[in-house]
Amino acid sequence: MSSSTHASIHTHPDILALRERYDRAAEQPIAQVVEGLMLLPGLYAAASAWIVGFAGQTNLSVTNLICGVAIGLLAVAFGAAYGRTHGMTFVTPLLGIWLIVSPWIVAGVDTSTSMIWSNVIVGALVCVFGIATAALGIGRGPQRREPRQETR
Repeated sequence: MSSSTHASIHTHPDILALRERYDRAAEQPIAQVVEGLMLLPGLYAAASAWIVGFAGQTNLSVTNLICGVAIGLLAVAFGAAYGRTHGMTFVTPLLGIWLIVSPWIVAGVDTSTSMIWSNVIVGALVCVFGIATAALGIGRGPQRREPRQETR
């Protein structure tokens, strides 16, 4: 048996630099606004059955509650540790799409206009904020500026 003396991938300089870049991107005011705004539709989705009045539609109420809580937790995770959670940013637009189509897909739901509008609007907001959050990690992000060298 041979033993490896390689360092853990978690301490690799490239991984650490990438996490630092994502954390710097998440510290920007626009990132904080987007992540904070993503929390709001998540909380609304979780409570929408009781706000709009379709709590009697148990299947859709539970679906919205679970999606809303998941969106809220993802928003908090992105705000707290974007460098470690950026790989999950693709999930929020998918949850937004699920919120949009769920009134027609979930079994045993008698849809109403207010229920459909509520889910479509909150799903669209989650998609937009989710895509914006994912885009935060795609760009080059803020670059470190090298000290200016004086020329004479």
